Amino acid sequence: MRFLTAFLLLLTTISWAQDSADKTASDQPPTSNHEAGASSSRDTLIDISPPKDDAKNHPNSKDVAAEPDDTDNPDASGIQEFHPWSPMKAMKDIEVGDFYSKRKSYKAALERYKDALLYKPGDAVAISRVAACEEKLGDKAEARKYYEQYLKILPDGPFAKEARASLEKLPKTQ
Repeated sequence: MRFLTAFLLLLTTISWAQDSADKTASDQPPTSNHEAGASSSRDTLIDISPPKDDAKNHPNSKDVAAEPDDTDNPDASGIQEFHPWSPMKAMKDIEVGDFYSKRKSYKAALERYKDALLYKPGDAVAISRVAACEEKLGDKAEARKYYEQYLKILPDGPFAKEARASLEKLPKTQ
């Protein structure tokens, strides 16, 4: 019994000591140059300037990345938008496109399949599904283009037989 009482007294003393240490630490001002609660983003600025020899190592890169209204190079088209490589997003877009396609909402399915191609260009499954949607929506020229694109990627792929059969049915464009 004495041992248990001594043990509880020891735990209580340790607890009080920790509480008083926390109070004295919170009473002290912050050690950084910033006031408490101020942003520290200026402490973590990242240098995004190009390396010193970048122009020498990549001589024509300015022309490619030029803005359309660039006065130095009026013919430059400019880069409008970047899409990250994301096969998982592409896979999810294909899955949602399949959902719409099963419900015969081909316009919505087509948009999702095209979104998949933004995140994973050249995805054979998305290309074959875009072709099927285009065909069901009546755009035969686009359907033909995507079926041919699929057959260039996977001439013996899982959808090659359907692609060839659809190409035979579709009228040839001039």
